Amino acid sequence: MLSFVIKSFEELSKLELYKILRLRAEVFIVEQNCVYQDIDDKDQKALHVILLKDKSIIGYTRIFGPGDYFDEASIGRVVISEKERHNNYGSDLIKTSIDVIYNQLHVNSIKISAQCYLENFYKALGFVSIGESYLEDGIPHIAMIHK
Repeated sequence: MLSFVIKSFEELSKLELYKILRLRAEVFIVEQNCVYQDIDDKDQKALHVILLKDKSIIGYTRIFGPGDYFDEASIGRVVISEKERHNNYGSDLIKTSIDVIYNQLHVNSIKISAQCYLENFYKALGFVSIGESYLEDGIPHIAMIHK
C-alpha cells in the first residue's frame, strides 16, 4: 500500500532522515556515479515529501518555498528507489509534491532543475522548459517551470 507523508525537517525522526539520506546517496552518488555534496544545509528549510510502500521509504522529494532555493517555489532531490521505478511511482510523487506546493505554500509557479533525460517526463506533468541546458555536478540539466 502506497502513502505519502509530508514533514518539516524538525518532524523527521532520526531513522526517517537516515533512510532518506541513504536513498539519496544510493541513487545520486552511487548509481549516477556523481561525487557531490548531497548534505547541503538546505534540508532544514525544506518540506520533505516521503513516499512509503508498506512502511518502507521508496521515494522522496524536498520542497522549498519562494526564495529558499529559487525565486519561485521548487521541488528537488526527486528520487525513486531503483527497484520500484518500473511501477511509475515518480508521476504520483511529483503530482503530490505539486499539490503540496500549491495547497500549502499558496504560490502560483514552481521551478525545477531537471536532469535533461527526464525533460519529457516533467513536460507530461505540466512543466515547460526554459533556457538552455547546463551542467550541474557534471550531469546535463534544464530549468523548467510549472504554472
